[in-house]
Amino acid sequence: MNLPWRSKAACNGLAPDIFYPATEDDADAYEAKEICAICPVREACLEHALAVREKDGVWGGATERERRRIIRQRRRTA
Repeated sequence: MNLPWRSKAACNGLAPDIFYPATEDDADAYEAKEICAICPVREACLEHALAVREKDGVWGGATERERRRIIRQRRRTA
């Protein structure tokens, strides 16, 4: 899968386990979300995760639960 934005991501080169916390608890996802908050490609990352229905990890600053909520909200407003 060609994702050209990935090379510009703030997480590029960091340990993947940061983005796959043991739980979706905000405390466990805090470090990943802090990195995502300063990422120049956060929106592209989040949109990718929403499009492919990524089930695990923090993508674009959102946990899987948060991404499901975003999808539901978008369906309601569509």
